[in-house]
Amino acid sequence: MKGTEGGKVRAKELDVPLERDGFLRELLRCLSGTLQDVVGLEEASGFVAVVGQRVGAMINDMYRKGFGVDRLERSQVEDVLVDLKRRIQGDFFVIEETEDKIVFGNRVCPFGDKVDGRPSLCMMTSNVFGHIAAENLGYAKVELQETIAQGDAGCRVVLYTKQTAECDQSDGREYYQS
Repeated sequence: MKGTEGGKVRAKELDVPLERDGFLRELLRCLSGTLQDVVGLEEASGFVAVVGQRVGAMINDMYRKGFGVDRLERSQVEDVLVDLKRRIQGDFFVIEETEDKIVFGNRVCPFGDKVDGRPSLCMMTSNVFGHIAAENLGYAKVELQETIAQGDAGCRVVLYTKQTAECDQSDGREYYQS
């Protein structure tokens, strides 16, 4: 028998569905689920938000260097937010754009099915979008109106780029330029 020692099958010969991407998504699912169970959804979202802010800063720097600019313009911010999600296998797109806001839709979560029941992971999107927008445009508020994690068919994310009456009345998280 191939791959055996003394008639025993070796672990590397087994058809075990284990690879890095799936493992890392499952790890994040377990971490966020444990946080939600132990400290509650609000606190878990807070922890994920801190990570999202750091990731947002890193991604913002990458795109600024890529464009060769110190600050992204509004059209570049919109392009970057869609592109970064595409690169990590999400499917974000612009639904609507006005002077004061950009509404994004999404058909596929980068976390795949591992996001089911883990709304705290949505704070990654909120903080990455909020950080990048605020650092380049001065202000942002992100409202997660619909999310795959909460059982919606897709995501609807509203990014307010200016404080307006509509923005003030919305639920969401505010971000300011540092």
